[in-house]
Amino acid sequence: MIVLGVVMACQPKNDVVSQSSSLSLESATDNTQVFAEGIVSTRYNERDMAISSAGDELFFSLGNYNQSKRVIVHLRKKNDVWNTPEVMSWSGVYNDIEPCLAADGGSIFFASDRPVDGDSTRKDFNIWVSQREGDLWKEPVPLDTLINSKVDEFYPSTGKNGNLYFTAAHPGNHGREDIYIAAMKEGKYTAPVSLDTAINSTMYEFNAYVSPGEDTIIFSSYGRKDDMGGGDLYMSTKDKGGVWQMAHNLGPKINSPSLDYCPFIDSPRKTFYFTSNRSIVPHVQIKNADQLKSEADKTLNGLDNIYHVKLSALR
Repeated sequence: MIVLGVVMACQPKNDVVSQSSSLSLESATDNTQVFAEGIVSTRYNERDMAISSAGDELFFSLGNYNQSKRVIVHLRKKNDVWNTPEVMSWSGVYNDIEPCLAADGGSIFFASDRPVDGDSTRKDFNIWVSQREGDLWKEPVPLDTLINSKVDEFYPSTGKNGNLYFTAAHPGNHGREDIYIAAMKEGKYTAPVSLDTAINSTMYEFNAYVSPGEDTIIFSSYGRKDDMGGGDLYMSTKDKGGVWQMAHNLGPKINSPSLDYCPFIDSPRKTFYFTSNRSIVPHVQIKNADQLKSEADKTLNGLDNIYHVKLSALR
């Protein structure tokens, strides 16, 4: 049931990452670069990023060519060596994407089209959570119906106080897709509220990363006047009064004419990650089929990859 062909294609044949490959959480520079090419970023679709505060666990979404099957992949570092990517034990049957590791590392949230309460007629995406139990992750459960409606809910992000941010198109929102907050009070979520117009517009806002202290938000938007193309990353911070300031486009150092989305900040290592489907297409004549296949098999073939850059580049 697991997309073994996709997963194994990004794994070396032994149980540790190849010594000739490069996977370092300390390797970001002032220029945007593909992250961990050949291990994380490959010729397939990779998107989303979640990293433990200790820097010893990494989670991302992996999809096949047309993203008809997507799984959540986990890497763990032991004794300064990264193990090969492994599909989460409960992933691989349904489409699981957008992992978000809670600040304490004890739970992981994600979006999935798996049936809620056994209702196989539902095909919408909802937010699920899996609790850590030692080195294992327990079977996921869906969040409350106050969060999960019969429209799609995507891209969970949590504050250290338990507040949940996510993407949806609930009735009465500002635009075509909005970013919501469901506050955590006395151990329960309150009704989701669409963030104000400093963040949401009449267009599409989606896939928001919110810092654990909830003082910074980075999200994607499509259709704004300053959009460079397929959707750009925007950022807002709170003022001294705790009010979100007007979000601004992160500019051409981060954004491209392609879709740029799925942001994540690795604060301990001061690195910014995001997903993009930008490509490099050589302006040369294709003389035979093998040449075309070779170009299609390259990492920058127009499918999603994960990029990283020093956090200081956002300023």
